[in-house]
Amino acid sequence: MNVLTRTHQNVLYIALDGELDEKTAEYTRLTLEQTMLNARAKQIVIDLAKLSFMDSTGIGVLLGRYKKMKDRRIPIYIANPSVQAERIFQMTGLYKIMPKIKGAIL
Repeated sequence: MNVLTRTHQNVLYIALDGELDEKTAEYTRLTLEQTMLNARAKQIVIDLAKLSFMDSTGIGVLLGRYKKMKDRRIPIYIANPSVQAERIFQMTGLYKIMPKIKGAIL
């Protein structure tokens, strides 16, 4: 899993590249948490265009970061979901709490 980030105009942009599963969950969780807490952004956009696989552990990683940022009143948006991520977000209703936006970010 590669986690690419940049900040522009108080928006933290994060791109996940690889598989978000049990093997990569801890690294991804720690990286996202450290990046999100240190960025001091007003909103976060997570690009999933290069996310090739995500299981329930990956969903938990994203939900956990959502809850932490919600407590800080920082919304999270999803951009460019892969076909697999799109299915998961639609089936689970995750778009209700992390809305999908359009456009390339990184």
